[in-house]
Amino acid sequence: MALEHHLNATLRHQQQVDNSRDYVLPFIQQEFPQLEGLRVMEVGCGEGGVLTPLLEKGCNCVGVDLAPDRIELAKTFLQQYLDNGQLKLIAKNIYDVDFLGEFRNSFDVIILKDAIEHIPDQEKIIGHLKQLLTPRGQVYFGFPPWYMPHGGHQQICANKFLSMVPYIHLLPKPLYKGVLRMFGEGDDVVVDLMDVKSTGISIERFERIVKRQQYKITQRRFYLINPIYKYKFGVSARVQWKPIAAIPFFRNFVTTCVYYMIKPM
Repeated sequence: MALEHHLNATLRHQQQVDNSRDYVLPFIQQEFPQLEGLRVMEVGCGEGGVLTPLLEKGCNCVGVDLAPDRIELAKTFLQQYLDNGQLKLIAKNIYDVDFLGEFRNSFDVIILKDAIEHIPDQEKIIGHLKQLLTPRGQVYFGFPPWYMPHGGHQQICANKFLSMVPYIHLLPKPLYKGVLRMFGEGDDVVVDLMDVKSTGISIERFERIVKRQQYKITQRRFYLINPIYKYKFGVSARVQWKPIAAIPFFRNFVTTCVYYMIKPM
């Protein structure tokens, strides 16, 4: 059952704005209390909602997304910041040589909000981001751990029942794909969900990559209830209980969102 925000770009943008203003921004400010003049890039910026509160605080921002149609939507929401030169919106791959040439060592903060779980080679991109950071720069990540109840993004299913079934994405690939087909999901949904099954990331895998790529974790927060649920479903955010957050692997199943700030060593 596609939720309203999946179909309504304006609603989706506003939910991103509210979540960013209330939760993402305060988390980033633990490392960067003074926001005015901060240079920020978001990878996978979509409609630009996450960047909006940062722009309001005087940050200079670059939004990058591989989907040109989403960049065009972002332009409609953020035209005033494009006009005053505070924002650039780019439909491009950040691995492109000309992108690196223009933005090497440029950003104090790089944001990947609900993005890393969709990227195939996560180790490559986390390592690559170092080249885009200033000497004081850090990277913010927010993502749902793969093993959490809806870590497979099955909420996008057209079938209402299937969209609400927790943990179904943990089935073996052939069985999962068969169930999706049995409940009448279209080719586009099946492809999207199988892609997420290939790229979903656990807390432990993320932290191993961070360590191998020689970053240190400067801030970390686990949520029992994802902050975005407040705007999508009217359910208040709740930080994960610390004893649960300390149990490796198990914590993935009951933690619906994690926030990190990481910095090169």
